[in-house]
Amino acid sequence: MPDSSSPESIELAARLRPAILRLNRMLRRETQGFGVSPLMVMLLSAIDKEPGIGVSDLAARENMRAASMSHHIKQLEAAGYIQRDQTLHTDKRRVGLAVTPLARTLIADVRKRRTDWLASRIGMLPPSSRDALKQAMDALSRLGE
Repeated sequence: MPDSSSPESIELAARLRPAILRLNRMLRRETQGFGVSPLMVMLLSAIDKEPGIGVSDLAARENMRAASMSHHIKQLEAAGYIQRDQTLHTDKRRVGLAVTPLARTLIADVRKRRTDWLASRIGMLPPSSRDALKQAMDALSRLGE
């Protein structure tokens, strides 16, 4: 296994981390104008990927306190983005969460705006930089696993 503390790994991490943080911040800004926070979009996406997930399970998965998650879920429910459904959870004594069609539209719109923004930025890069990004995609994807 490669040494994660090698000078090369440390130097690359030190250069990569701020670039990723800047891109993430800029992509989150693309959520403005939709009337929801980036956190809300992230929660809706997580629920959409796993219909029937419970509030406690979602809190654990997203590394949040259950009380905080409950607050966010209530906000999303009041806005008409999610619904609670007892038939969606595998344990019929518990209530599962599901996104509404309104939420699916919101998620798609946010993703499109973020993708369009990123595509426009990539389009401004010289061909050699775009090729370098293509070459780096597998490695970048594996970093998140």
